[in-house]
Amino acid sequence: MNYVAPWWLPGGNLQTIWPALYARRSHGPRPEYRRERWLAPDGDFVDVDWLADAGGAESFDRLRTGPAETRPSTSSGRTDGEPLLVLFHGLEGSSRSHYAEAFADYAREHGMAFAVPHFRGCSGELNHAPRAYHSGDHEEIGWMLRRLREQHAGAIVAVGVSLGGNALLRWAAEAGDGAARSVSAVAAVCSPVDLAAGGWAIGRGFNRLVYTTMFMRTMKPKALAKLAQHPGLFDRERLVAARDLRDFDDLFTAPLHGFRDADDYYARASAKPHLHRIRVPALVLNARNDPFVPAWSLPGDREVGANVTLWQPAQGGHVGFPDGHLPGHVRRMPDEVGGWLRSAADLR
Repeated sequence: MNYVAPWWLPGGNLQTIWPALYARRSHGPRPEYRRERWLAPDGDFVDVDWLADAGGAESFDRLRTGPAETRPSTSSGRTDGEPLLVLFHGLEGSSRSHYAEAFADYAREHGMAFAVPHFRGCSGELNHAPRAYHSGDHEEIGWMLRRLREQHAGAIVAVGVSLGGNALLRWAAEAGDGAARSVSAVAAVCSPVDLAAGGWAIGRGFNRLVYTTMFMRTMKPKALAKLAQHPGLFDRERLVAARDLRDFDDLFTAPLHGFRDADDYYARASAKPHLHRIRVPALVLNARNDPFVPAWSLPGDREVGANVTLWQPAQGGHVGFPDGHLPGHVRRMPDEVGGWLRSAADLR
């Protein structure tokens, strides 16, 4: 990816914050979604938003009614034969994140169906089970992709953003040759494939003051609501006292999902040590000025297998990659990543 940021938006922090808040997300109208609710194997639910004005989503209109925010459906069905682009969002993201709407716009332009399976608790409604989601949740990714494969007759490509990208790469590594039964190609965008390095970076200085505060503002209330659902799940006072993501992961994320503590979680969930095991075409895109992901932690060519392509432009921030004149737009990255996925999957 030969990316250079606009002159008026220098530095990794501005290239992260401005695109998320102010840049245009689509060339056309804002994407509209239709929601489908799936029953998970453990009896819980996940919500999947389908792009309503793409061919694949339209075939679901007879199964679903109303906008995603109001009337979720429990129905399922098969789409037609057009390619499907699946997006796995980042920490506390959703189908309304700036990058999700930009990828939806890309899919619409290229005649692709588009789906955003929400991680548990991220669709606007608290899930029922004690578990939530985490950066190495490859079992959940695998179940979602198998379900999509059952419903969709055409080719499937998947992109994961930040946390979702790390989880997607972990799934691809675990699935090995079997990954090709679900997807033709995958991409990870600005993913902290070394979770310990990412946790260190976001817990320091400006990052701690701004980004950590932003995430904790939504994560703590969700965790406390989960405690109200399941009394005794964790120590409430420790959760209230948590000041950074490491504290939160040590108390909540790690033990709820089978890890001993935050260190164990970061070590076992990180995708970087497993990139050489991936057997489907995979793109790993990271800006070297990403405030969340230190450049020194990024994988090198010798740390990945033949199926993995590394893009590491000097600029872009965290899921930013703004382009154009003020206020700019965020379609540049989806265009490049979507083009790579279509080429890798041999989609015309």
